[in-house]
Amino acid sequence: MRYALLMAFLACIPAANWLIGHIGTTCVPNGPCLVPVGFGLMAPSGVLVIGVALVLRDFVQRELGAWWTMAAILAGAAMSAGVAPPALVVASGAAFLLSELADMAVYTPLRVRRFGLAVLASGIVGAAVDSAVFLWLAFGSLTYLEGQIVGKLWASLAAFVILSALRRPEAAA
Repeated sequence: MRYALLMAFLACIPAANWLIGHIGTTCVPNGPCLVPVGFGLMAPSGVLVIGVALVLRDFVQRELGAWWTMAAILAGAAMSAGVAPPALVVASGAAFLLSELADMAVYTPLRVRRFGLAVLASGIVGAAVDSAVFLWLAFGSLTYLEGQIVGKLWASLAAFVILSALRRPEAAA
């Protein structure tokens, strides 16, 4: 199961970068394709996959450790070079690495005592750092910051519920 989590996490980075340039309800010229995320907010379409990635990242760190997580981020960024423009590849790689460091600072001390709280708190911190760094480096603007954070939190919540449900039978065995 832990290598399946690693592979899913690894696939999220290039998938999100591809989505940003190809799928959305609106595509901004020389900008991202956007999707509605609720509350009248729009966000680059990769937000839905990145929200899942933030949760997967915590599970990968829990199962395999921080070094595997960092290696997966670098590998995912390298894989993105085949599906996205260089500016998106650099922006997503930097955003993932910086948000991983912020995420680890919150997740690591909490995970032993309160795994659910650790995932939630680190997801909020990771979403904020990832969103700000990515938007600034990729587009030179924080225009979609609120939408990015809301979209990532929706996707993170859904991924956490699904992954937690999948892990229950394993824990009982």
